[in-house]
Amino acid sequence: MAQQYIGTILISTSGNAAYTATAGSYGPVGSETTKVRVLVTTDAFVTTDGTTPSSTSGAYVPSLEPEYFTVRPGQTVKAVQVSAGGTLYVTEGA
Repeated sequence: MAQQYIGTILISTSGNAAYTATAGSYGPVGSETTKVRVLVTTDAFVTTDGTTPSSTSGAYVPSLEPEYFTVRPGQTVKAVQVSAGGTLYVTEGA
């Protein structure tokens, strides 16, 4: 079994967006945000640079497995489904 990195952030704000084959979008992140915690309710492809994710341009994130990403202030987090729609949850932090 692979070891999972569990990061920590100073929580500032959070929100969510529904996604299907059409991207769900959260953001832009705040001016002090440097990290985001992302959780998706179904397997999804995720980007943090505002581009629309796909199997070739996004990170695969399995459902209900939180992932941490480094971001720049003002970036937008997006998710699209692998095979079923779901909800993208984003927690901003530093």
